[in-house]
Amino acid sequence: SRLVSAQSHPDLLVLERLIEGGKQKKSISVEQARDLPEFFAKSPSQTRHRVAIIDAADDLNVNAANALLKILEEPPESGVLFLVTHAPGRLLATIRSRCRRLSFPVWPEHRLAELVQRRTGVSPSEADEAARMAGGSPGAALDLASGAMSQTDRLARSWVEGGAVDRAEQLAVADGFRGAEGQARFDALMDRLIAAVKRRAVETGGREGALWAELWGRLAELPDRAAGLNMDKGDVLAGALADIARVKASV
Repeated sequence: SRLVSAQSHPDLLVLERLIEGGKQKKSISVEQARDLPEFFAKSPSQTRHRVAIIDAADDLNVNAANALLKILEEPPESGVLFLVTHAPGRLLATIRSRCRRLSFPVWPEHRLAELVQRRTGVSPSEADEAARMAGGSPGAALDLASGAMSQTDRLARSWVEGGAVDRAEQLAVADGFRGAEGQARFDALMDRLIAAVKRRAVETGGREGALWAELWGRLAELPDRAAGLNMDKGDVLAGALADIARVKASV
């Protein structure tokens, strides 16, 4: 298990977006996908099968997806290929038709809270809060409970109470909204951003407080509206930050 965790097991290959120059690439390239035939051409050395994991298959670019399709058309006898996907509809229909679907349902909040409290030792109320914001993802719940929540709160407050938002920072945050855990990150950030705007309305009062209160009312409805219209999370964040900037400029 140690070799698997370190992704150094000789019979395991994991394809995911690479990090170059401190930034994660936007897709899994065709060059990475072309590693699959060579990997599966070799016999297993320590296990009965060679296993490749593409995490996430949603991140394959067009050429990489076509290269993968060739593997699926002639699957290796001693190979197992897992495609992790958070949006199956985005995969090519020809890829979906050649795969067996294994669904992993989201965890109920009470189980997440129990896991968080057992693993991290936080208080029951903190565990409940992390579970509520995690969107059914155990990994996201543990991240939130172990410090990401306070980091998110600090970020939201700096955007509301500080100066101009750093564009590069905003884009980096929006890039983290991809995938299953990205939904939990988006929900957590919007929750703290809305709370920071509400806090600003209460603290300032008067005309300025009224402007912040009006914005708070609009932002409070935004996450549900965005989900209903399937809006891009990065665009939703950009719109919210633009509204915050307009209020700050008018006071």
